[in-house]
Amino acid sequence: MCSTIKSKVLDTISFKKVKSFELILLKISMKNIFRIISFLEGVSYLLLLFIAVPIKYFQGDVSYVKMLGMPHGILFMSYVVMAIVIQKKMQWNLKNLGVVLLASIIPFGTFYVDKKYLQK
Repeated sequence: MCSTIKSKVLDTISFKKVKSFELILLKISMKNIFRIISFLEGVSYLLLLFIAVPIKYFQGDVSYVKMLGMPHGILFMSYVVMAIVIQKKMQWNLKNLGVVLLASIIPFGTFYVDKKYLQK
């Protein structure tokens, strides 16, 4: 009888450890996914803003804007959605979330977010 109770207690303790480890792993992986999306969104925005748009207006070639516009739009929407999703996991208040979201429309802003909020 005592051994069955002991094994049940040990199973419960190990289950709790595994469950908390899974939560930590989920938090880390969501953060890393957000960091990757943040980096790619920042690079696509800079390419669009400083390469594709000047080529469009100075040379009249819209192909670069068309080529970079759709991926940037998808990355931008992914960035916003992921920021809202991981807000609670990263324990951001509304001010921090506002800064993170505002950084997505400022050149080099996503790199600031990575340095200030995500490399902890």
